[in-house]
Amino acid sequence: MTILFLFLALFVLMFIGVPIAVSLGLAGSITIMLFSPDSVRSLAIKLFETSEHYTLLAIPFFLLAGAFMTTGGVARRLIDFANACVGHIRGGLAIGAVLACMLFAALSGSSPATVAAVGSIAIAGMVRSGYPQAFGAGIVCNAGTLGILIPPSVVMVVYAAATETSVGKLFMAGVVPGILLGVVLMAAIYIIAVKKNLPALPRASVREWLSAARKAIWGLLLMVIILGGIYSGMFTPTEAAAVAAVYSACIALFVYKDMTLREAPKVILESGKLSIMLMFIIANAMLFAHVLTTEQIPQTITSWVIEMGLSPWMFLLVVNIVLLVAGAFMEPSAIILILAPILFPIAVQLGIDPIHLGIIMVVNMEIGLITPPVGLNLFVTSAVTGMPVSAVIRAAMPWLMMLLGFLVIITYVPAVSLALPEWLGM
Repeated sequence: MTILFLFLALFVLMFIGVPIAVSLGLAGSITIMLFSPDSVRSLAIKLFETSEHYTLLAIPFFLLAGAFMTTGGVARRLIDFANACVGHIRGGLAIGAVLACMLFAALSGSSPATVAAVGSIAIAGMVRSGYPQAFGAGIVCNAGTLGILIPPSVVMVVYAAATETSVGKLFMAGVVPGILLGVVLMAAIYIIAVKKNLPALPRASVREWLSAARKAIWGLLLMVIILGGIYSGMFTPTEAAAVAAVYSACIALFVYKDMTLREAPKVILESGKLSIMLMFIIANAMLFAHVLTTEQIPQTITSWVIEMGLSPWMFLLVVNIVLLVAGAFMEPSAIILILAPILFPIAVQLGIDPIHLGIIMVVNMEIGLITPPVGLNLFVTSAVTGMPVSAVIRAAMPWLMMLLGFLVIITYVPAVSLALPEWLGM
C-alpha cells in the first residue's frame, strides 16, 4: 500500500505539472505523514543532511569549471585543435566536432554544457563548409552526451552519492566506454561522408598543428590535473572539482584573457543558479530515497525479483527498459536518485558489479538526454542552431539508434566498463 501510494502520488503530481523536484519532495513528505511512524521533523533533518553530503560538493565546482571553460573560449581552441588533427579526413569537420565533444566532456562533466560550448561553434563551421545543418546538429546533439560518460561526470557523482560507491572507480570505468562511443560515432561519420562526398579541410601543416596544440594546451592540461590528481592520490574527486574550478577561472581570466574580471561575477552567478536548481532536485530526490529506505521498499522489491527467478541478463533488460522510459520524461540526476537505491541491492544480490550497473545507468541517461519530449540536449541544440525542436529530433534520431546498439554492448559485455579499473587494481 505504501509503495503504491508513494509512486502514485509522484506520478499524479508530475502529471498535473508540478516540477519534478517539488513532486519528489511532496510525495515523500505525504507518504511519511500518512503511513510512517517517523516524525515530520525527520524531513527537515534529511534535507539538511543532503546538503552536507561531501561527495555532492563536487557538483557545483564542476559546474563552475564548465561555466568558465564555456565562456572563456576554451571550446573554440579545442575545436581548432581537433580540426587540425582530423579535419583533412573526409567528413573531418564533423569528426573534429565529435573529438572536440570528447575533449570538452573531459573538462566539464555536463552534457548540455558540452553541446552548448561545442555546438555553437562547430555546427556553424560545418554549415559554412557545405555540410547540411541537420547533419551537424544531429552529430553534436548525440556526441554531447559524452559529457556525462567521459570523466569527470556530474551524473556519476550523483550515482556514487546514492549508492556509496567509489567516485574514482566510476570515473575510470567511464573512460573506455566514452572513447569507444566517440570512435564509433567518428567511424559512422566517415562512412557517411565518403558516400555523400562531404567536404574535407586541407591537411594542417606541422606548424599549424603545433600552433593549435599550443593554444589548446591549457584546456587539455585540466584533464591531466583532474584525473592525474585523483589517481595519484593527490586529492579526492571533490577536491579535484574545486581545483578545476579555480584553474578554469585563472585560464579564462589571466591566460586566454577571453573574459574580464567584471564578467566573472556573472559567470559565477549563472553557475550558482544551475547548482541550486540541481541541488534542490537532488535534495528532494534524496528525501524520496529516504522514504524508500525507511519503508524497506528496496528490500521488498529485491525479494520479489529473487522469487520471480529473474536471471541477471533478464534483470538488466528490465532495468534498461525502465530507465529508457524514465529518461524520456525526467532529469538524469532525479532518475538516478530514485531508482539507484531500488536497483542497487537487487543487482548486488544477482552478482552484478555496482560499478557496471552505474555505467549502464549513465549510458541510459545519455539516451534520455536526446529522447523527446524532455531530452535536454534537443532543446540546447535547438537554441544554438535556431532550428525547431522537431527538426533537431529528426536530425538526432538516426544517431540515437547507434546509441541504443552501444547500450546493448555496455550492458552485456561488462569488461568494456570494468577492465580499466581492474587493470589499475581499483
